[in-house]
Amino acid sequence: MIFFKAFLVAGTFCFLAQVLMDNTKLTPGHITSLFVIIGAVLSFFGLYSKLIEFGGAGATVLISNFGHMLYTSAIEGYHEVGILGLASGLLVKSSLAIVSAVVFAFIFALLFKPKS
Repeated sequence: MIFFKAFLVAGTFCFLAQVLMDNTKLTPGHITSLFVIIGAVLSFFGLYSKLIEFGGAGATVLISNFGHMLYTSAIEGYHEVGILGLASGLLVKSSLAIVSAVVFAFIFALLFKPKS
């Protein structure tokens, strides 16, 4: 049942992204940015935490989870430090994901040649 719930959540997000790509002129970059914003908005209303409880990894591996992590770490920084904590705490939870993406992109850029 755990796998089914994860598939249901992740599949729904992927389905929505595919519908947006097929029926609008939005690029994958626009859709990625939109999903980050959707994750932050759902987190603002307290819905993304419930989505994580329901879908588990199906909700935590998506790009919308990046928006959730940005929002929650900014709010925690605000509660700890004040208004300056919004900016200083913004990347606390997501810094590992950002650094690993940059490192792996660099490694793969060294290993593989782009198609011309």
